[in-house]
Amino acid sequence: MMIDHAGFSQIATTLAGHYDSLFYVEIASGKYTEFVPTHLFEALQIPREGDDFFAMSQQNAHRYVHPDDLDLALRIHDRETILENLAKNGTYSVSCRLLINDKIVHIRHIDLMCEDQKHILFCMENIDEEVREKEEQKRTLRSVERLARLDELTGIKNKNAFAEYTQSIEQRIRSVDKELQFGIVMCDVNDLKQFNDTRGHSFGDEILQRACRMICEIFQNSQVYRIGGDEFVVVLTGEDFLIREELLENLRRESTANGRSRSGPVVASGLAVFEPATDARFSDVLKRADKEMYENKKKLKSWSNAGSLGNANRVEIPVPDERRRRLDGLFGAFVTTADEKYVFLNDLRYDYSRWSIPFVDDFAMKSEYMYHAGRIWQERVHPDDRAGYQEVVEAIINGTGDMKYMRYRAKRRDGFYVTLQPRAFILNDSEGNPEYFGGIMIVQ
Repeated sequence: MMIDHAGFSQIATTLAGHYDSLFYVEIASGKYTEFVPTHLFEALQIPREGDDFFAMSQQNAHRYVHPDDLDLALRIHDRETILENLAKNGTYSVSCRLLINDKIVHIRHIDLMCEDQKHILFCMENIDEEVREKEEQKRTLRSVERLARLDELTGIKNKNAFAEYTQSIEQRIRSVDKELQFGIVMCDVNDLKQFNDTRGHSFGDEILQRACRMICEIFQNSQVYRIGGDEFVVVLTGEDFLIREELLENLRRESTANGRSRSGPVVASGLAVFEPATDARFSDVLKRADKEMYENKKKLKSWSNAGSLGNANRVEIPVPDERRRRLDGLFGAFVTTADEKYVFLNDLRYDYSRWSIPFVDDFAMKSEYMYHAGRIWQERVHPDDRAGYQEVVEAIINGTGDMKYMRYRAKRRDGFYVTLQPRAFILNDSEGNPEYFGGIMIVQ
């Protein structure tokens, strides 16, 4: 084959920056010459020139093409197929995988018809990096899509995922799917606002996480969604649907016990079952479950009065070591500056406090460190003074009152009452929510 080397040199220079290998092929005879060779394809041991490019490609494809792409590669190098595609589009591009030194390499194979209509340029481009970028983009997109359907705080599915599920169920309802059966349990965490207001949003978040775990542990075979600040929805299917009444009773029993003992989250709940004869929409079932949930909420309210200091701070959560150390540090600084013997400091987020030793000894307190000390201390307040004491303490924690001039009577270990005048303060967190409640007691 006669070759214009100056012309080829110009072609090679022009395309060198774009392709890793370039073959110039005479259509009629199949004679070919390679330009722009790279180290990447040296291991393939493809002759740089020869008498029949098409036959050479067909014979050697099995040596370097990935088995899953072999049929595609054979079609790529079929003379008639190439000419047919070039006649239609002027160019012909296909991607496949090669095996080079037992390593998969992604390439793009591009065929171009030359202006003389007698020659074809066969170009190969390594697109490994491009493929990796696309795969990374896909993984990122999948991750973003997954995160868009997950609740950040609890890790369960969120209202976006619930909306998608609702649409799928609506379609099945409209199509009169005779096999469709499901139930809905609406759940609402009692008194979340009071916890957030009096003990900070971090504590409220912990309550939500514990409530979520409780719901998920009871309804282990169903989808649980967080659809609002304190609202969860359980879609009952399969085994959970069959024993739905038993599971609902378990949830209510645990919530009632938590409400009475103040030892965990209180979750109001309501159950409704899809009735094909009367329910035209998914929302029909949801509304019935929501209505029953509010009825249950009323019953639980008597045990979940989080607005009162005597009742609110009884949810006992282990205090992290870092919080204990911080309490000790603040307490030590407070004792040094207060110069009084009756000193206390309460971590409102965990209702965990530290009291000075004279305070503990003189008033028969349980320990220097205590959970629920506010309730314990209130038992030592004179019965005639408790209502006023509780009202002022609630006001100071909520930021609407001042304890500066308050006086009340408290019982000492010896059974005698003494009159105390407290000096109290509130330390807020970075969001402006009450985090620590402390003070001194001055005997009058």
